[in-house]
Amino acid sequence: MKTAKTLAGTLLIALSGATYAQDYPNRPIRMVVPFAAGGVVDVTARLLAQKMTERLGWNVIVENKPGGNGFIAVTNVAQAPADGYTLLMAHTGEFSVNPALFKHVPYELERDFKPITLVSDTPLLLVANAATPYRTFDDVIKAAKARPDALAFSSPGAGSYNHLGGEWLALEAGVKLMHVPYKGGAPAMAAVAGGEVPLGVVAVPAVLPHVKTGRVHVIGLLTRKTMADHPEWKTAQGAGIPRVDASNWVGMFAPKGTPDAIVETLHREVAKTLAAADVIQRFADNGATVGGMPPAEFKQRIEFDLKNVRGVIERARIEP
Repeated sequence: MKTAKTLAGTLLIALSGATYAQDYPNRPIRMVVPFAAGGVVDVTARLLAQKMTERLGWNVIVENKPGGNGFIAVTNVAQAPADGYTLLMAHTGEFSVNPALFKHVPYELERDFKPITLVSDTPLLLVANAATPYRTFDDVIKAAKARPDALAFSSPGAGSYNHLGGEWLALEAGVKLMHVPYKGGAPAMAAVAGGEVPLGVVAVPAVLPHVKTGRVHVIGLLTRKTMADHPEWKTAQGAGIPRVDASNWVGMFAPKGTPDAIVETLHREVAKTLAAADVIQRFADNGATVGGMPPAEFKQRIEFDLKNVRGVIERARIEP
């Protein structure tokens, strides 16, 4: 009898969720971003919100909650009603870096969230000041072997995924590089362009303006895949460093108890929105590819990146 009651209750919950989803959404959807306006996650969220509103007539509002390594925004969404009206737009740092870097993180992916889909993916690049002699990965590796811990690279900050990407490259290449942290991607890129540091590990959007001026040269991608829009950029794998695969994804999440039917609706409509030619081009202009993968596949990607980050932190002995 208890089993029958349990099954009946489960069925009732499932039916209630499906019925609720049929009327979804009937009020504004709040999309919370852990960063200030203007960054990669914010720009991605606003573009997606705009295109979904245009295509579906939904009212999607982007709300910025910066600070605390993303903890403020992420915990805000984790504690929100699980009704599909409060969503999180986060990136690699919140779910694949923070849990590996910090001993105490006030949220857990499995306990607090349902991944919906990966929205965009932006490769990391190794770049050099154009006045340096470095043009290839081999050039950098040879110089680093000749001067261990002397060849410097910039990143947007200690513990950032860019920092870890640089350390990952050094570990796999068997060299030691000196890390110089800056407060954000723009200052890190400006430091390379201005000659303060010879190298930088940065995302594509920050690089393109400086490449056009001729002040910066792209050494290559810290990913296994090439970029269709930039076939001239070589990969670390092509230089004999196959295990390095670092790119910054941006993805959408819902609080844990959100009905599966609503998660499925969100995934389906986000994927359709991302498939539009103008949306693909808008992301490509910023060096990103669009996502749209199913929730289970997105979760696997998060866990894969987390495993790699933990390995880098342990091997490089990085402290938060």
